[in-house]
Amino acid sequence: MTDTGRHQPPLRLTRADLDALPNYVPGRSPADLARELGLPEAIKLASNEVPYGPLPGVVEAVAEAVAGSHRYPDMGVVALRQALADRYGVDADRIATGCGSVALAEHLVRATCLPGDELLYSWRSFEAYPIIAATSGATSVRVPNDAGHGHDLASMAAAVTDRTRMILVCNPNNPTGTAVRKAELDRFLDAVPDDVLVVIDEAYREFVTDPEVPDGLTYLDRPNVVVLRTLSKAWGLAGLRIGFLVAAPEVAAAVRKVVTPFSTSMAAQAGALAALAQADEVERRCALVVAERDRVTEALRKFVPDVPASQANFVWLPLGDRAVEFGKACEARGVIVRPFAGDGVRVTIGTPGENDAFLAAAESALA
Repeated sequence: MTDTGRHQPPLRLTRADLDALPNYVPGRSPADLARELGLPEAIKLASNEVPYGPLPGVVEAVAEAVAGSHRYPDMGVVALRQALADRYGVDADRIATGCGSVALAEHLVRATCLPGDELLYSWRSFEAYPIIAATSGATSVRVPNDAGHGHDLASMAAAVTDRTRMILVCNPNNPTGTAVRKAELDRFLDAVPDDVLVVIDEAYREFVTDPEVPDGLTYLDRPNVVVLRTLSKAWGLAGLRIGFLVAAPEVAAAVRKVVTPFSTSMAAQAGALAALAQADEVERRCALVVAERDRVTEALRKFVPDVPASQANFVWLPLGDRAVEFGKACEARGVIVRPFAGDGVRVTIGTPGENDAFLAAAESALA
């Protein structure tokens, strides 16, 4: 009998370079934590969700769509792309949709970068960026955040080489909440070569209150600018996974070529169309979040004076090596936050009661 496997080295069936790639870390389940602590419930402030439930009409629209779920969705996403075009004042051929803005960032890298090409971004920024780069075969170029926990655009411009194919500018930045203002973004875009794609990731645009933070859509006269948006945050569709980009028509067309077919599901399209009809309610909910964001920030600065001003629906505690310990202390009190080891802790703004529970946990851990 032949020994076909013993003493043989294991076959390598996946790419070796992915072994060093960190996993994307989702927010912990509040139900699991509540069971662990013996509490009736736990509070999840780790995933930047809006706490007010689906917008009016969304559940009904999704339920109606599900009745036809034995059919494929509209692959061209025609009705939704037109609705987005109408809302944002652009042509529909400038829009591509996908499974959240993060998927569209991945598709953009696939559409622009070959192995060895460079993807440039600030760090720390959205934790999916290095994963997107690695899985696409691109080389990550990380430029450290400035002293205020935001993008150092001058250093980013200086880091551009002839191998740079795409730059990600997360504005407001996840996880620090800081935002790039118009004058510095103008200088940066003027400095970047016209053949380098600059992707302005605006997943949290609806929470911006600083009038000096520009709307990325105002830069669409520059063919190398792409704007990413999502309906997961302010529009309350995190569970349906839908995002969109606005770009030059040829860039949007290239992305639509590489998007996984039918990835914008029937339910997501229906939910998004219903949500877009509720713009006034979205504005009201965002105002509630902003008011709580300001209250939480002011309270936290009593213990962590350098908490930066946030333009998103979360706040950042630059706790450095204390980040993981602080996260565990909050969990011990039934509040789930998002620590980034060695850097800081991101805390989503919840309801006033949820925020009060977090502040009590923070005071216990930091006072």
